[in-house]
Amino acid sequence: MNRDQFWLTDVQFSKIEPHLPTDTRGKARVDDRRVISGIVQVLKSGGRWVDASFDYGPRKTLYNRFVRWAEKGVWTDVFHALARAGGPPAQVLIDSSAVKAHRSAAGGKGGNEIRPSVARAAVARRKSTR
Repeated sequence: MNRDQFWLTDVQFSKIEPHLPTDTRGKARVDDRRVISGIVQVLKSGGRWVDASFDYGPRKTLYNRFVRWAEKGVWTDVFHALARAGGPPAQVLIDSSAVKAHRSAAGGKGGNEIRPSVARAAVARRKSTR
C-alpha cells in the first residue's frame, strides 16, 4: 500500500459496514472497504475518477458505486449514523467540479460583455442598422 493513499481502518469500516446495502443482485460486489477507500481518496484529493489508483479496484466501479449509492441515499444514511455515533467531529466531503471558461466566437471576450437585461432591451430605443 502506498502512503499517499487513503485506506479505511478496521474500526472505521466496522462503523460504516452496517449501513451499506445488502440487497444486491447478480455478481458479488467488489470489496466494499477497498472501493469506499478509493471513493474517499478521489473526493479528498479532488482528482478525477480515472486518476484513481488501481489498488482501489476498477475505476468505473468507484464511480458507479458512488453515483448509485448517492441516488439510493446510502451516503446520507452513513453520514447521519456517524454523526449520531459521537466521537471526534467527522470531516465533511464535498464533491468538487472543475469549470472552464469558454471564449466567445466574436472577439474572444470570454463572456465579459455587459448586456442590458431583456426588460431594458425591450423598452430601449432601437439603434440604427445602417
